[in-house]
Parts: sequence; structure tokens; C-alpha cells
Amino acid sequence: MDWSDMFFQGWNGIIRTLVVGTLAYAFLVVSLRVSGKRTLAKLNAFDLVVTVAFGSTLASILLSEDVALAEGVTALILLIALQYGVTTLSVHSRKFARVVRAEPALLLRDGEPLPDAMRRARVTHEELEAVVRTAGHPDLMDASAVILESDGSFSVIGTSTEGAQATRM
Repeated sequence: MDWSDMFFQGWNGIIRTLVVGTLAYAFLVVSLRVSGKRTLAKLNAFDLVVTVAFGSTLASILLSEDVALAEGVTALILLIALQYGVTTLSVHSRKFARVVRAEPALLLRDGEPLPDAMRRARVTHEELEAVVRTAGHPDLMDASAVILESDGSFSVIGTSTEGAQATRM
């Protein structure tokens, strides 16, 4: 093994990375602007998977000499088209929407934890207390509701004595 190859393999690879990387990045930015905000929304696990796939595809285009720019652009177009198709189907079919995205889960109501919902969401009592404290409430009784949103964040709604203030975490 030639140790110098680990640090520098020649200018062709660097120039390819600069040219192809710039073009792929520009294409991705324009495509995401055209496809709309929903393409990169962090609303559910499916959206996260698509976001990670965008990053992985861009990395492959940048670093793999075996992937031509045209193939990489085709892969990005495919991901955007699939994301658009899935979100369109989700809007028109409630049944399909339930398959690809999680529904929000109520974990606490009127200061009382809901053990079955917490178990299904795999949230411990200690985690629930931490979420409520982070939202500025010293005790679970100070929260009217805690909701685990479909994007994995928590919404904490204060009690009516506090004006039912909502905090997202």
C-alpha cells in the first residue's frame, strides 16, 4: 500500500469533486426550491429517511468516481418525485397517510401521565418529567397536556391558570 495515496491521489479527483459537487449542489438546491418546503419538512420518520437519502446521494455524487453527474441527478429527481408522490397520496388517502406517518400521541392529560400511551411511544416517566421541566414547568401538575408530535418533538401545554401556554421541544 502506498501511504501517499491516502493523502493525495492527484488533481483529477479534486477537480472532479469541485466541478461535479458544485453542479450537483446547485441542482439539489434548485430542485428543492421548486419541489416546495414539504420535501424537507421534518414531519415524520419518512421525511427523515428522504432527507438522509438526499445527503447520501449527494455524498455519492461528490466522492464516487463511479457515479456520473447524470446518474446522481437522476437519483435526486427520483427521490424528489417519490417524496412528492408519497405526500400527495398522504393528503388524499387517510389510510395511506397512517402507513407512512405517525400520529401525534397524548402522553399526559391534566397533569396525569397516560401509561399506555407512554409505553406505546416508549417514553419513560423520567423523560416525561424532563420534557415538562424543560418547558419551564416544575411539576407534571403544571402541564395540561404533553403531546409527542409526529416529528418526534414534544409539545407541552401549560395549565389554564397560566393561560394555556404551549411550548414545543
